[in-house]
Amino acid sequence: MTNDTMRTDTTRTTARRTGRAITVAAGAAGALLLWVVNDPWAGNDLAVRRGDTTQHIGPVAVVVAALIAGLAAWGLLALLERTVGHPVRTFRIIALVVLVLSLAGPLGSGVGISSRLALLAMHLTVGAALILGLPGRRNCR
Repeated sequence: MTNDTMRTDTTRTTARRTGRAITVAAGAAGALLLWVVNDPWAGNDLAVRRGDTTQHIGPVAVVVAALIAGLAAWGLLALLERTVGHPVRTFRIIALVVLVLSLAGPLGSGVGISSRLALLAMHLTVGAALILGLPGRRNCR
C-alpha cells in the first residue's frame, strides 16, 4: 500500500467518524430543541409515570438518552459493516424495529397527551437522525 493510499484511507475514516459524531450530536440537539420548545417555552410539563410516582423529564435526561441511543446505533453500524454483506440495509431494519419498540415508552408512561406527543416527537427525531444520517450517503446500498 502506498503512502497516498494510506493517507486517503485515513482521511475517509476520519471523515466518516466526524460525520457520524455530528449525526449523533444533531439527534441529541434536535431532541433538546423539542424539549425547550415544549417544556419551558410552551409550559408543557414533560413527565412520565414510574410506578406510583411522576418523574419530570429534564434537559440532561433528554441529551443523555439521545447520546446513549446514538452511540449504541453507531456501534451497531460499525459491527454490521464488518460482518454482513449489506450493512446499511440491515442497520436500517434493526434501527426501525428498535425505534418502533421505543415508542411504547412515551405512549405507555407519558403523563398527559401533550407530554406523550412531545416525547414521541423526541423519539422520532433522534431515530430519524440516526437511521438516515449514520450510514452516510456513500454507503447507501
